[in-house]
Amino acid sequence: MFNFNPLTIKQFNRFRSIKRGYFSLIIFIILIIFSLSAELFVNNRALLVRYNGEFYFPAYGDIIPGKVFGLDYEYETNYRELDKIFHNTGSDNYVILPLVPYNAFETDLKDNAYPPFPPSFEEKHYFGTDKTGRDIAARLVYGFRIAIFFSLILLIANYITGISIGCLMGYIGGKFDLFFQRIIEIWSNVPYLYAIIIISSIIIPSFSSLLLIMIFFGWISMTWYMRTATYKEKEREYVLAAKALGASNFRIIFKHIIPNTISIIVTFIPFSITSGITALTALDYLGFGMPPPTPSWGQLLSEASEFTTSASWIGISVISALVIVLTMVTFIGEAIREAFDPKMHTTYE
Repeated sequence: MFNFNPLTIKQFNRFRSIKRGYFSLIIFIILIIFSLSAELFVNNRALLVRYNGEFYFPAYGDIIPGKVFGLDYEYETNYRELDKIFHNTGSDNYVILPLVPYNAFETDLKDNAYPPFPPSFEEKHYFGTDKTGRDIAARLVYGFRIAIFFSLILLIANYITGISIGCLMGYIGGKFDLFFQRIIEIWSNVPYLYAIIIISSIIIPSFSSLLLIMIFFGWISMTWYMRTATYKEKEREYVLAAKALGASNFRIIFKHIIPNTISIIVTFIPFSITSGITALTALDYLGFGMPPPTPSWGQLLSEASEFTTSASWIGISVISALVIVLTMVTFIGEAIREAFDPKMHTTYE
């Protein structure tokens, strides 16, 4: 169905031979798929409710009032409570709850006790709760989904901008190159993290505003790499031959130069993802990231510093999650860099 270049097959086989990178990629993809379907595993809504012979699927549907199931209120059903009622009455009705029956925003408080509460398998708070009684497992899962898609969107936007400008700088050269060199030199001297903090202190930060600010400052590094690679590639024989055959500049850049600089593009992807996750986590930790009560690993780290000894489970959970994810991404990056090493594989198509 797909006719891959023999060089691409060789690079992929090389990547597969580096086991820690290959299996890290598989696990990482599984984690992303899991986060996309998190409502099926981490949710205060039931997956299935059977009531009086009828079946309901609340997880992805509209809000179902408690009155529908014979309860005496009009707001959304508390499915954990409904499950207990069905068990106590011994009827044929039943509720199937997710593995973690809490969402990332719900507070679960107790009488005569104050959160954070320690891990409890009986109450299905497997990693405990934070200082407001919200389930840490739920906030880790949904925080991961926000962080990974934030970094992926940031990666795509930075790469599109950086690759486009870098290729044009290297290919056109002259005054165009000098003009953007001066802009990049000025832009690179701006401490962008401080700029983000200043802007976030003026406006209310959100997913989109933080993304736009980081895109505004994040395209520079890829631009330099692509400029250098394009200067090198445009003097190759295959580019000169393409020009002699009358190929347009657009075709030369996108059909010849960029495919032959793919090793540079691909090898930086995992490390760009890592930087996106750590940047968002750092901003959330400092209080300049996502507004509360958005699930955030940085916010959990901030709480962990408040409850270092009295609620150590908070720090253990979020630090372990960060270490595991960033280590996997690092392993993937090392394997990709090894597989796409231009000194091992070169093509002049």
